[in-house]
Amino acid sequence: MSKKILAIYYTQTGQLGDIVSNFLMPFESSDFMVEKVCINPVTKFTFPWSSDSFFDAMPESVLSKPTELQPFVLKETSYDLIILGYQPWFLSPSIPTTSLLENESFKKVLNNTPVVTIIGARNMWINAHERIKDYLRNSGAKLVGNIALVDKNTNLVSAVTILYWMLWGKKDKLWGIFPKPGVADADILNTKTFGQIVKQHVAKNNFGTLQQELVDSKAIEVKTNLMFVEGRAKKLFAIWGNLVKKAKNRKRTLVFFKYYLIIALFIVAPIVLFIYRLLFAPFLSGLIKKQKRYFLGLSTTK
Repeated sequence: MSKKILAIYYTQTGQLGDIVSNFLMPFESSDFMVEKVCINPVTKFTFPWSSDSFFDAMPESVLSKPTELQPFVLKETSYDLIILGYQPWFLSPSIPTTSLLENESFKKVLNNTPVVTIIGARNMWINAHERIKDYLRNSGAKLVGNIALVDKNTNLVSAVTILYWMLWGKKDKLWGIFPKPGVADADILNTKTFGQIVKQHVAKNNFGTLQQELVDSKAIEVKTNLMFVEGRAKKLFAIWGNLVKKAKNRKRTLVFFKYYLIIALFIVAPIVLFIYRLLFAPFLSGLIKKQKRYFLGLSTTK
């Protein structure tokens, strides 16, 4: 009997759709029945963003506030594997992803089902994935694998190019100098390699060593600098999210957040990282390795 695979995701730019399509290539055989579903909110997040709409999505992203989704119908009531594709927004799962995982009908499908997550991110995905793990655990799903595709350029360079892409809608080289934004085309194409690894495990219905094989194949990596930044930024984003939600003048508060974020990203973070790498990181190698092992794995207990 053919294995039933559900690949479900949200994409605003089309990038995650390309990632999922390449990942699914090895499953194109009679041994697998693949169902691919792209969800959409009732009130769409337009692309490219305007500056106002981009920052306006921050509080609901950070505070996990869902939005109404357009109706979607799944062909099956149960699957041998669910592939969940998502993207982080402001270090949290995107609003459409949160909305999907809070959908009662989808929760029933997730229950007792193996899940592989595929992340398409600028570079920071750790905090978002911790929340995804909570959603999956609360739905009774079995997280068996995680893949994280990122922009491999430096943090500041990718921040510039992602804003160019998100606000102008152009995925080309800014001024002919900066690299193309987003996940590299070669990395998107290579996603089928990870699909092949997952295929072998779902065929045998044995996922025990899947995540380690994905780690060994570089399907997911954790960078010390970004891990450090995310650990600090998580609390700050939560503070700002609550401030905006409670503010009498939401628009003005979001303007303050926008300039705070720019200053924190391009001025404060590099200084703090320099101090961390110089004075603290050399003495914390054991702790850093332990944290990396945890984030590379699937455990929900640190």
